[in-house]
Parts: sequence; C-alpha cells; structure tokens
Amino acid sequence: MERVAVTEEAAELIRSLTGTHGPVMFHQSGGCCDGSSPMCYPQGEFRTGNSDIHLGDLDVGLERAVPVWMSRSQFEYWSHTHLTIDVVKGRGAGFSLEAPEGRRFLIRSRLMEE
Repeated sequence: MERVAVTEEAAELIRSLTGTHGPVMFHQSGGCCDGSSPMCYPQGEFRTGNSDIHLGDLDVGLERAVPVWMSRSQFEYWSHTHLTIDVVKGRGAGFSLEAPEGRRFLIRSRLMEE
C-alpha cells in the first residue's frame, strides 16, 4: 500500500531542484514548526539509519525516484496516515533545498484507507 505521494506542483519543484543539485531525498522529522516540514536534501547528504523508516519513493518523472524517510519516533504517530508532499508560497526555515526559491514543502495527511 502506497504511504506517500506528491502533488504535481511539488513534483515540478523537485525536478527543478534536481536539475540544480542532482538527485534529492526527503526526510520528515518530528520537530515543531519548520521541524515538522518535509526537508529536501541532496541524496547522501542526510544520513539515515536505524532510527528512520523508508516510507516510499516518489515518481516525479525523473530517471531516479525520490526516496522519502521519516524518523521512527514520528512514524509511531503517523503510521495510520497517507502523506502527500505539497508546496506553498512562503519561505521556510532550515536547510531544505527549496528555501531560496520562495516556496516551501509541506505535508498533507489523511487516514490510510483499507
């Protein structure tokens, strides 16, 4: 069952970021405010490990799918939800690649369907 998806507008921004930075990945941490936003990093720049869950891969029309990870502790709260990565106008904080673009990624969630 698919756990994560992407809107077309977010996929377009991901393609643009990939053209600039190379292959990318997402990590969803469990912080508050911008810490609860999905963070986009060049693949390999954010190290995942036993404390992370691979939610799935986004097909955004590139040669490589975009992996999406979540901290294990956050997954305990969100395990029953389907997540969609979207993008809105406004600048987020942190190290996410889209920050200079005047847009920021966010998560939209809904209950998983049987």
